[in-house]
Amino acid sequence: MKIWKSKIRNTRNHTNESEKKEDYKSYGYPIGHFTGDFTSDLELIKQEISHNSDVHIREFRIGRTGIRSAIIFVEGLSDKDLIDKHIMKSLMADFFNEFKQEPSYVKGTFSKEFIKNQILSISEVKEVNHIKELIAKILTGMTALLIDGLSDAFILGTTKANKRNIEEPVSEGLVRGPRVGFTEILTDNTALLRRHGENVNLALIKFQIGKRAKKELAIVYMKEIADPELIEEVKKRIQKIDIDHVPESGYVEQLIEDNFLSPFPQVQSTERPDRVISALMDGRVAILLDGTPFALIAPVTFSMLLQSPEDYYERWIPGSLFRLLRFGAALLTLFAPSLYISFISFHPGLIPSKLAISITGTREGVPFPSLIEALFMEIAIEILREAGLRLPKPIGPAMGIVGGLIIGEAAVQAGIVSNIMVIVVAITAISSFAIPSYSAGIPLRILRFVAMFAAALFGLYGVILFFLLLCSHLVKLKSFGVPYTSPAVPYRLSDLKDFMVRMPIQMMKRRPKMIHTKDQFRKE
Repeated sequence: MKIWKSKIRNTRNHTNESEKKEDYKSYGYPIGHFTGDFTSDLELIKQEISHNSDVHIREFRIGRTGIRSAIIFVEGLSDKDLIDKHIMKSLMADFFNEFKQEPSYVKGTFSKEFIKNQILSISEVKEVNHIKELIAKILTGMTALLIDGLSDAFILGTTKANKRNIEEPVSEGLVRGPRVGFTEILTDNTALLRRHGENVNLALIKFQIGKRAKKELAIVYMKEIADPELIEEVKKRIQKIDIDHVPESGYVEQLIEDNFLSPFPQVQSTERPDRVISALMDGRVAILLDGTPFALIAPVTFSMLLQSPEDYYERWIPGSLFRLLRFGAALLTLFAPSLYISFISFHPGLIPSKLAISITGTREGVPFPSLIEALFMEIAIEILREAGLRLPKPIGPAMGIVGGLIIGEAAVQAGIVSNIMVIVVAITAISSFAIPSYSAGIPLRILRFVAMFAAALFGLYGVILFFLLLCSHLVKLKSFGVPYTSPAVPYRLSDLKDFMVRMPIQMMKRRPKMIHTKDQFRKE
């Protein structure tokens, strides 16, 4: 019995030691509480943070009371003007006579309430008694205030935000629509959503993600519209994120999607607040991360990736036409080179006679089969596209256009590719630019090469087989429980009003059934 108790005791001690080691490993410094003794508490802070040369510790005495105090802040992250005017000036002013009359000033010390309510003229004031929490807050731009005799330190909101101006989104340009895009500051982005109109139902839940470098993340939804089960599912997936650092919302997207093996994005990314608000009004949920202008929308369907906010800002006839053009452009992006290969290599009899003679004439002298010809041009175009993105903005577009023309013309003159192949590749590239979402165009560009190999092996039958396999994958794919191909599969007649064709706004009175919103009807 004694041996058994001894084993349990040893196991508990081992567990506690493991937890301590894990805490030290997670936070990089030992865990401790403040004692109220100014000298020992300040020395503890210096031991843990003074190795950072940008951390400033300023010791002083409050007024003429002689009570020792210190502020700790990070240069560049904290607002020095705010510190000087609303912290230092308030604490170092001559309040001695007033202090002697105050019951809060007894035997050379203060009460925390007196400091917060009558001394500090700053809006954000918190109390902490843990060095782990104190240092974490200091390193995000807040200022710590340590006062002799108080067992808690104050954390003061002095973070200075170095931010850019609100500008039009670069990746989602419109002819007609708001010229406003998200920025890298989370509070600015949530304010942009609030400015879209008075709405008491706009709810916002904040989380901290990242184990070693913490960042704020916000889940935004409409209380009276969004499905509670959807909100809980999004929260559950966010809380499961276990990673050191989340530099961009793309990390969040990859960690919460249903099928990480699928090439298709199951969460939509956008820089446009108007797109986010429209999604929230449909019952969807938005995810905003501090440090990036890209918000996430869930759940998403494939048709949403081919839609643009401008479809709704224009009248329904041109809006429907633009949308149909995008669906056609997506098909050309995916199948144009593979159809060329299959017709040239396997089914020339399906081509009209005059066109076949013309194509044969252009291919005379080309030493490579159609697959190698197509691969050469497609890879060249993809390299040019990537190079144009990475080069400085004044050079990038010009290099892409000039490089494409020179390579195409040189390849034709050298007899490496045919004129018709250059036309097919040009149509494919232009069609890919018509897709509104850059991330939605990437899987189509990747799968285009798979379709080309299928066409080279089996001709038109291979292209059809590839199309059927792709459809079966899309039908099985889901985004937060919502079918990716909805409303086509499963078929929902009412949702087809906003699918490939956008019906007049007067006819779209119901929200999408696939999201299971609490309020199915839009207010007129």
